[in-house]
Amino acid sequence: PAPELMGPELPFEDAVSQLFRQKFASLFRYLYRLCGDADLASDLAQEAFVRLYERGSVPQEPLRWLITVTTNLYRDAERTGRRHARISTSQQVDPSSHAEAASVDNQLIARETRDRVRAVLATLPLRDRQLLLLRHEGYSYRELGRILGIQETSVGTLLLRATRAFHAAFLAAGSHE
Repeated sequence: PAPELMGPELPFEDAVSQLFRQKFASLFRYLYRLCGDADLASDLAQEAFVRLYERGSVPQEPLRWLITVTTNLYRDAERTGRRHARISTSQQVDPSSHAEAASVDNQLIARETRDRVRAVLATLPLRDRQLLLLRHEGYSYRELGRILGIQETSVGTLLLRATRAFHAAFLAAGSHE
């Protein structure tokens, strides 16, 4: 097991439990930002830990293994069309309440921005999406290199390119509205 995650040798079930406690929330946020569907993100993150348990041993680089598995599960779900449909709910607001109307306006703007960000991210190559989302999640260049199988010295350049591609696509998407 990776020393930064596991510490001294733990029994397998304890190691999986520790990994779950340490990394499930981060894995969920990564997947949620990737797919925009909280239920699907939760299902995929849980499935990755089920597969880890079924594997019977903790891989040498457990974080890299978990991200690879969840990314592949996401690709499979996307490819086979098992993505959950988003259900939009409308809120009934008293039009006489300016505070509630402003709050609803702010929520609408935030939702539209999130949807635009997700749409732009979906146009980027998978590695660029992973770099941006995992870096936003707080992973170091060293961790990104290990997780994605790229040289740590290349991470900064690749991240800069991915950021520039995202910004250009985001601005272009805004000009089409």
